[in-house]
Amino acid sequence: MEYEFQRFSLPRTVSRSAVRRLLTDHAEYGGWELARLRLYPDGTRKVELRRRIIRVRPTLQLDVRPRV
Repeated sequence: MEYEFQRFSLPRTVSRSAVRRLLTDHAEYGGWELARLRLYPDGTRKVELRRRIIRVRPTLQLDVRPRV
């Protein structure tokens, strides 16, 4: 499986409820899941989200040569 990652940090001034709302929106509307959240002693949070990359392969081969 291949994943796409999104990483960002949040300052200590962002409340827990705001972080929860942000992560919920990313999960619900963007298809992201929480891979890692680190809380540092100074209060900053480093967030790592991931979502699965779905590769689509063509299932129908069309012959586009002109008829003669």
